[in-house]
Amino acid sequence: MDFNMNQSELINRKLIHGGDIYSARETLGKMENPPELIDFSANINPLGLPEGVKKALTEAAGSFDIYPDPLCRDLVRQLAEQEGVTAEWILCGNGAADLIFRMVYAVKPKKAMVLAPTFAEYEEALNAVSCRVVYHRLDSESGFRAGEELLDVLDGGLDMLFLCNPNNPTGQLMKKEFLYKVALKCRELGILLLIDECFNDFLDEPEAYSVKEYLKDFNNLVVLKAFTKIYAMAGIRLGHCMTSNEALKAKIRMVGQPWSVSSPAQTAGMQAIKEKEYLLETKKLIRTERDYLILELQKNGLEVIASGANYIFVRYHQNEGTSLHEQLFDKGILIRNCDNYHGLGPGYYRICIRKHEDNVKLVEALQDITGRNQRI
Repeated sequence: MDFNMNQSELINRKLIHGGDIYSARETLGKMENPPELIDFSANINPLGLPEGVKKALTEAAGSFDIYPDPLCRDLVRQLAEQEGVTAEWILCGNGAADLIFRMVYAVKPKKAMVLAPTFAEYEEALNAVSCRVVYHRLDSESGFRAGEELLDVLDGGLDMLFLCNPNNPTGQLMKKEFLYKVALKCRELGILLLIDECFNDFLDEPEAYSVKEYLKDFNNLVVLKAFTKIYAMAGIRLGHCMTSNEALKAKIRMVGQPWSVSSPAQTAGMQAIKEKEYLLETKKLIRTERDYLILELQKNGLEVIASGANYIFVRYHQNEGTSLHEQLFDKGILIRNCDNYHGLGPGYYRICIRKHEDNVKLVEALQDITGRNQRI
């Protein structure tokens, strides 16, 4: 970290994700007649926080004056049953990002590999320990899909490899059979493999892509999940990682503060696990609205590259003028501009799937914009 950076530079360096509605509201608030803000930049379940979770939090509020269980024992027992793994392999944290940083602090890798493009938090965590980051660049010709060539670039000089499945922001998927081969190669070379499955529960066939069943075979494998996206609990902060390497899990625990998971978060997590109908309704909504949005985006000149989860990765070819995300923002619609991802550039965007009434407003805004702009 450069301590000579001014405050503005530090803030801009950290606010690298979607979902920054606070800055957006500040900017829109300066307009004479600001439009209503609709956030398509954060990949959160459009159904919002489950009603059962809201009720559980209200009923448990009287117990929030005591310290939370630092081991999250009740929550871990329920997670073990849901995930089909032993409770001893699970560690909870203050969201997935907390566990990413703690894992890096625990391992202190000297050299690590990430995909380009992929979720920025991996690199942020690696930079925090002065780790050398190398990129496996995904190309547009393959739709930014990772394939067998990844196996060829792995070498014994790597300490860690981060994979996101589905990948963020591209939405591209890696089958578990391919990931098994990656895990084998990593074990052979002594590489710790972290596979981020935070969007797996949105998939129509999550079991075809999850590597949880391989945890028993690989002590170099860590699987990361979170309640953030699938249960719309971004503000509550709850995630968990799973590994059969209990010595590694102990190190990850040691580098975090003891009460990293609040009592409200534990309460919310235990109730969310029970919300089976909510998950079914979520998948039905995502499936229907994904089909609708893909068709409408394509009608308006956007190239749909992938849509494996609850978001759609697109490219918009524009000759000149104000960029698409800026034009949409002027109409109160926030999408994720992806030009700050390694391996991408201007014209790439990620658009989350929301309820139909919001998706219609996005389409209407696009129709207005693309009717004025020249396409190539």
